[in-house]
Amino acid sequence: MNQTAVSRIWRAFGLKPHLTEAFKLSTDPQFIDKVRDIVGLYLNPPQAALVLCVDEKTQVQALDRTAPVLPLLPGVAERRTHDYRRHGTTNLYAALDVASGKVITELTDRHRAIEFKRFLHRIDQQVPAGLAVQVICDNSSTHKTPAIQRWLVAHPRFQLHFTPTYSSWLNLVERWFAELTTKWLRRGTHRSVSELEHAIQTWIDTWNRQPRPFVWTKTPDQILNAIAHYCHRINDSGH
Repeated sequence: MNQTAVSRIWRAFGLKPHLTEAFKLSTDPQFIDKVRDIVGLYLNPPQAALVLCVDEKTQVQALDRTAPVLPLLPGVAERRTHDYRRHGTTNLYAALDVASGKVITELTDRHRAIEFKRFLHRIDQQVPAGLAVQVICDNSSTHKTPAIQRWLVAHPRFQLHFTPTYSSWLNLVERWFAELTTKWLRRGTHRSVSELEHAIQTWIDTWNRQPRPFVWTKTPDQILNAIAHYCHRINDSGH
C-alpha cells in the first residue's frame, strides 16, 4: 500500500497518528462529591453569594529573546529565537467572578500561606459586605495552614471548596490564566520583573473593562458518565 493510499484512509477516518495527548485520572476518594459540589456552584449558584475561582500562577518568568523578534509578513510567520534570557519571576494571585468574568488580582514576590491570606483579605475588602463568598481553589498546602483556618473562622462569610486532586480543569480561573498566557505573555518580551508586572497589570485592566464570563455547560452526571466510560475503555484495552 503506497503513501497516498494511507494518507487518504487517514483523512477519511479522521486519524492523526502523529498527534498524542496526555491525561491524568484523579485518585481523590471524594472525587464524585467534589465534582457535584463545584459544578453545582457553577450551574446553580446560591442566592446572595459571590462564587470566586481562586488560584495562583506561580513563577511567571520575565523572558527576553536573545535577538529581536522578526515581525509577521505576508506568507511568513512571526519569528523569534528559541533561546531567551531570564530576568526574574513574579507570582499572580487571581479570583475570577464566575457571574461577571471580572478578576481580583495581586502580584507578589513569594508564594506562601501569608500571601494567600493577604489575598483573601483583599477579596474581603472588595466584595460587598452583604454577600457570602464561595471560593473554589485547589489542594495546595498554602490553602490549608492553621493561619488560613484561623482567618476563615474570623471571616465566616467565606467558604472554601477544594477541587479534587489532579483536577485543575474544574477551576475556571485556569481558563483565564490560559487567555493571559496565550494572548499576552507568550508573545511578549520582558527585560525586568517590573516590566513583566506592568504588562500583566495592563492585561488585567483591559480585561476588567470588558469582562467575559466563562460559561460552564456540563452537568455533574455528564462529567462522571464520561469519566466512567473512559475508565471502562482503558480497563478493557488489554494492557
